[in-house]
Amino acid sequence: MPTYIAFLRAINLGARRKFPKDAIAAATASIGACDVETYINTGNVRLTSLMRSTAKVEEALEAAYLADRGFEVPTIALTPDELRRVAEEAEAVRAQLGEPRTHYVTLLKAAPSEAALAAVQALEAPGERLVVRGRGAHLLLDEGMQGSRLSNAKELKALGVGTARNVTVVRTLAERWC
Repeated sequence: MPTYIAFLRAINLGARRKFPKDAIAAATASIGACDVETYINTGNVRLTSLMRSTAKVEEALEAAYLADRGFEVPTIALTPDELRRVAEEAEAVRAQLGEPRTHYVTLLKAAPSEAALAAVQALEAPGERLVVRGRGAHLLLDEGMQGSRLSNAKELKALGVGTARNVTVVRTLAERWC
């Protein structure tokens, strides 16, 4: 059975969007997934499934999470090869641009359009860079998130549906699950 790594967006951020790890695992198993594992309480799930595409896995998980929680949970699914590639690209970006104070990776449902990418990159400022490679958007900030133009830009949404993780989490998951 194929393995997938799913990343849940916007959970456990406030009192209304609680989704504990055990509930995530149970809802994930409810779609027929096996070998379900979670990592920290930010919505990182490894599973195996008879489904043969990330789009089908995303659709099934989103329906299960909605049924379980009563609110939508956008979900980004990657294959182990895709996650490994994102982690490798994070290292390449760091080697090329140096080690920033903060490095987040937004995992996208689909690669963004050239127009969306250009609009976001036009907002880059000293100490703020965005590098998009495939389905991974790497946000590098020399001064952290507070006051960053890029991290708060509405144009960032133009890249499409995605969910951000600290680069350390991406590296750890690639090591554990790929």
